[in-house]
Amino acid sequence: MTSSSGYGDLNVYYGDIHNHCGLSYGRGSLADALHNARLQLDFASVTIHAVWPDLPTDDPQLEYLVEYHEKGFVKAKSNWKGYLQEIEAANQDGKFVTFPSFEWHSMTYGDYCVYYQNGKDAEIIDAPDLPALRETIRSIETPTFIIPHHIGYKRGYRGINWGAFSNEMSPVVEIFSFHGLSESTDGPYPYLHAMGPRHEQSTAHYGWAQGHVFGVVGSTDHHNAFPGSYGYGRLGVWSESLSRQSIWEAIQQRRTFVLTGDNLSLAFSVNGQVTGSICPADDARWIEVDVQAVDAIDYIEVLHNNRVIHRESVFPDDQPDDVYNVRFEMGWAELDEPFDWNVELCIEDGQLIKVEPHLRGCDPRDEPEDGIFAYTTLRLSDQDKVHIQTRTRQNPALHTSATEGMTLKIKGTPETCITAIINGEQQSVKLGDLLTGTRTFYTGGFVSPAVCFHRAIPQHQLGRRFALAHRSLSSTRDWYTVRVRQHNNQWAWSSPIWVEGATT
Repeated sequence: MTSSSGYGDLNVYYGDIHNHCGLSYGRGSLADALHNARLQLDFASVTIHAVWPDLPTDDPQLEYLVEYHEKGFVKAKSNWKGYLQEIEAANQDGKFVTFPSFEWHSMTYGDYCVYYQNGKDAEIIDAPDLPALRETIRSIETPTFIIPHHIGYKRGYRGINWGAFSNEMSPVVEIFSFHGLSESTDGPYPYLHAMGPRHEQSTAHYGWAQGHVFGVVGSTDHHNAFPGSYGYGRLGVWSESLSRQSIWEAIQQRRTFVLTGDNLSLAFSVNGQVTGSICPADDARWIEVDVQAVDAIDYIEVLHNNRVIHRESVFPDDQPDDVYNVRFEMGWAELDEPFDWNVELCIEDGQLIKVEPHLRGCDPRDEPEDGIFAYTTLRLSDQDKVHIQTRTRQNPALHTSATEGMTLKIKGTPETCITAIINGEQQSVKLGDLLTGTRTFYTGGFVSPAVCFHRAIPQHQLGRRFALAHRSLSSTRDWYTVRVRQHNNQWAWSSPIWVEGATT
């Protein structure tokens, strides 16, 4: 929760509504995907690749791609009925929320994911174009979204077509996934997929500048049955409760923000109106921002009409605290085979307040040799212990991580001890030792798998609240957004708040 103006009793929940498993093209079972989602998310939709009306069948160089997709679409249709039954059975309001969905590809219009609030009238719609897709959905009784994704590719190359976009059924747009970031072409996470680079006229900044009203979401687009895979994208929503109805309404009203991996909390308001709102005309704007991070905050930026008007930096200091976040990470090594971990972490002379997992799963481009995709279990064995079983692989590139980990929120003193039983071997580190930097331990000799206890981050470096006044007088609607960078390079981006133009 947050005490920011307008948020009242809203709570923040985390999800991934665009990811894949082996029901079409992709890998792993739906059961694996749902198991992995429950490890670190509140809600999820596992999406089935299903339709591509303008698949480039006339290009001989793309025969392999056409065959790959056509086989996947046949598989999707045969699996659809069983998929709906399993998705419906997995939904438990108050515990874990699910939505059924399928993906509709298009060279002309860009790719859209079609979401149903429930499985009652859910069907794969083999529409020939975007207008036909919308027309069919209008006849369906069940509430339905169509949400564009990887919008940053050039129009005609499966990037968004803003000329055909409408927020009638698309209250939000996906701007971050493993494809990269499409907030703008200047931001981090460039597009590196074979589909090409990001294009300025296909970004969120360009869409807002054209007058479109839409919020933003992040999703992984993971293809190996791992919704919420750490670092590939997630969605935060401000919702009244953890239920299908409330999560759906939060997305409908654009009370959303994008995350790369850490489940931080981002709330901001303009003149008392929450993220996603359209405020009445007023040249005086009072902006409130409340960020509760997982790692140390580097800076928070407030943007007006896509331009930064304020940067709030948070500088590290030596001021003591009684609550700290400590990230524990496993992996590294030079390995031909996956390495299995069995780890118990125990807090002595302190209190374990919270555990946040940072789990990646198998890289979305790779297939594990044993075909196992759900290999992680996580449990709190008592108040001050956490136990994890998982596996890691060699980092695929020098700047691409395959590690697994978690952040421990600990109440304690410099004498508080974190003891780790790592595959039967004990290692301990005091909280005071982590106040200045990391401590590492190896499971064997040189280039063996290793663990890292990251720097203990004091609680006062994890949260920042501020407010500022801004004045703007315009005859057209303008908008504000907020973005956050942590020192560990995990980010968040808010949906906009708009202010109506003044009438003359």
